[in-house]
Amino acid sequence: MKQNRIKILGLLVAFIALSIQAMAQQVITKQDLSIFPKPEAGYKKVIIEVPHSDKDDQKKIEFSVGKWMEVDGCNYFNLQGTLETKDLQGWGYNYYVFKTNGQVTSTMIGCPDAAKRNLFVTAQPEMIRYNGKLPIVIYVPEDYQVQFKIYKAEEETYFAAEERSK
Repeated sequence: MKQNRIKILGLLVAFIALSIQAMAQQVITKQDLSIFPKPEAGYKKVIIEVPHSDKDDQKKIEFSVGKWMEVDGCNYFNLQGTLETKDLQGWGYNYYVFKTNGQVTSTMIGCPDAAKRNLFVTAQPEMIRYNGKLPIVIYVPEDYQVQFKIYKAEEETYFAAEERSK
């Protein structure tokens, strides 16, 4: 009897884990993405979708375009490229196009004994308004990825101090 409960519990845990994994890999489409242009040759379309809430105005999204690279163990690295904001004509939406020739800059610290590491090397991040009703569409070269963070404002509002002149 106890073994049956353990088997059922194990199957239930496995089912939940698989369900969560499937949901995480799903692309939720709040907007018809066919209104956006097809990617140019050598590019792919990446979509960021976030949940809508009544506090969207208190949040920001920061996204970075980058690529995993093997680098040395002590320097800081930065991907060179430009992020262009484009208007989706007739819809009032924006989308982004990242262009790069793949060049990376770095600090020049000498560290011959430092072990190599695998690092997500990014271009300058972009901070934009959070909007849970619309997707953020970004076109990037095929071998690049986009990572993003969500920033939330505190509930409290503060006032700056005033300098008084004598």
